[in-house]
Amino acid sequence: MYQMAEIALHTIDQVTVSMDFDSGASQERILDQVQRFVALQAPVRAATEHQNVARHVLQRLINVGTVDRSFSQTYGSVDGSGVYRRFTFEFNLLVERADLDGRIYLRATDEAINVLVGALDTDVESAQIAAEVKLGSLIRRGRLAEAKLAAEQARYRTVQYGEMLRQLLDATRRNVRAVDWDHEVPELLADALAHIEERYDFEHRILTNISEARDKSDDPLQKQRAAELVVIVRDCIRRHMQLQKRLLTAGELFRKEQDRQQFAEPPRRAALDLHGQLLVPLLGLPVRDASRVGTGFFRDASGPAAPAVLGLASLVTRLLRSAPERQRLGDEVPEPILDGAGEQPPFSLEDWAATDELLELHDAPRTLSDLLMAAEAIAPSTATLLLHRAVHAFSPELGQHIEQGDTEVLLAVRSGGQLDLPRFGGDDLLLQTASISEPFVGSGPDQGDDSAKEAR
Repeated sequence: MYQMAEIALHTIDQVTVSMDFDSGASQERILDQVQRFVALQAPVRAATEHQNVARHVLQRLINVGTVDRSFSQTYGSVDGSGVYRRFTFEFNLLVERADLDGRIYLRATDEAINVLVGALDTDVESAQIAAEVKLGSLIRRGRLAEAKLAAEQARYRTVQYGEMLRQLLDATRRNVRAVDWDHEVPELLADALAHIEERYDFEHRILTNISEARDKSDDPLQKQRAAELVVIVRDCIRRHMQLQKRLLTAGELFRKEQDRQQFAEPPRRAALDLHGQLLVPLLGLPVRDASRVGTGFFRDASGPAAPAVLGLASLVTRLLRSAPERQRLGDEVPEPILDGAGEQPPFSLEDWAATDELLELHDAPRTLSDLLMAAEAIAPSTATLLLHRAVHAFSPELGQHIEQGDTEVLLAVRSGGQLDLPRFGGDDLLLQTASISEPFVGSGPDQGDDSAKEAR
């Protein structure tokens, strides 16, 4: 019931028309369009069957199921010596490509486009010029039905021209030396720009003639065909403008890729020759040394072990497991157990009492060295406290003593000697207790200087 060849041609046609310079045709969109065409052939069949037929034809055109997804055809020819030789011609019709975002799209190859126009290995530019001349002639004669076929062939050639340029630019991105940018590509770019300029003017004149034929005709069928031609020719003009943009930026792309590939760092690690660098030297070693080398190589070459994969039952159980309940304020903070500092005062009351008795120096002054020897006889801590009090008395705060209401103050001055004791050293001091006169006891801060004079 289904005409598979017609469905295949319609599929190639939809992919070719939907192709763009940077991307191809969406597979879902192509299947939807082809399914409508299949439904017209068998309207009584179910929509599921129409979809399966469309998908089957598309997969056969891609040649799903083969390694390289290419078709091969054997043909023969007689060479100059009269010998019949067989050759294998390999080709693709539809190919799958991925864009930068990882989405898969379809592109029609040159062979597929040649199937649509019924020719192989034809010059793209000459064929397009011939198709557009034929299109203009058919429009002038009012044969719009045949003009639509000529317009579609001209659009196929435009797509094929853009595909040829895209392949050259892709080859340049991979290896700039693989494309002849000295002679072949510059000539191609110049010819392509001239070709686009001529086609642009010619297609605009064709568009004007079609519009006039559409407006002057009273036949609804002629108007519909003219409107379809307008859509096709406008699509040709759009594709030519897109192709012109790529042609103008092709030189910039070449220079950028040349700089990138020329100044790219060479690979830092050379490939390992397993036969010459590992196997042959290994066979010449003793078993003990060879075992150690082989074990190290296979351990490093095998890589880390793959982690165990969860089973479906375990995975579902983990995914469906409820999350633990969380407390709003978090866990309870434990009460810290603080130990007492246990610090004892550095000097005891006995030390203070002993130093008070030693520093009762109202009658005559005494040197610090004599006082320290007397304090050492009592206790080492007593001598240390005595030293602190003597140093504090070297420059006493007389105003503070007067404010506190003290009647006497300990004074210390340098005696000119040196301390010669086992635990102490430095300048020796002369200490004596001085009384504060009665009128200055309890006086304010503003009388501190007079009080100091009186104390002296």
